[in-house]
Amino acid sequence: MMGKRVNFPFTSALTRREAICVLSWLPVHIVLLPVALGLVAERTGLTENMANFIVYGVGAVYMVLVAFRFLRRDFDPLADHPLRCVLEVVWSYLAMMAFNLLLFSLMTAALPDSENPNNAEVMSLVLHDTGPMKAAAMVLAPIVEELMFRAGLFGVLRRKNRVLAYAVSMAAFALYHIWSYALTNPLYLVYLLQYLPVGWLLARCYERTNSIWCGIFFHMAVNTIAINAALSLQAYL
Repeated sequence: MMGKRVNFPFTSALTRREAICVLSWLPVHIVLLPVALGLVAERTGLTENMANFIVYGVGAVYMVLVAFRFLRRDFDPLADHPLRCVLEVVWSYLAMMAFNLLLFSLMTAALPDSENPNNAEVMSLVLHDTGPMKAAAMVLAPIVEELMFRAGLFGVLRRKNRVLAYAVSMAAFALYHIWSYALTNPLYLVYLLQYLPVGWLLARCYERTNSIWCGIFFHMAVNTIAINAALSLQAYL
């Protein structure tokens, strides 16, 4: 019908073997590798920035190796419809900024003496040692996290139930950023709310473009703009 927008059919999918490999990395990335590097740091003086860089660097290499064919398949929709993919990423980013502004205003009013611990730690690490943290946040983290949470959790669950896929991937993505802080202070669980909108938008961007690359580029844009803005503000001050 004239003027009616037709969405891409969502055909992006990991194979069974790819899905097993990608999802099996979740406990390694979230718990096992950080704990192992923490023990190494106690003996060698490994910095937190370098530990983060290693976690995401190893994860990115692993993801590219086990999901290379998937990444190649998902590049086709991006190459076939570049303008639409770019517009979807831009729209998603603008929507995220609107959600963030609203949530920041509400949470500042409710918790005036508190701040998101994950954001505070990331910015502290970036300002302390810019290189490794910028590489991890801007390039490596989007690759690892989009393959785990969107291609993995969302993509696999969407074959069974679309609503469940959104709910689980959003909740897991939010919890991933806050759980370690909530262990010491359960009040930090309230900051899960700040990650739900971007978790929804990342999954939506992936679904609507039929390409994990659009989610990766959106994620890269979010982290890159946030970090560079923080560095610019610090230099100005």
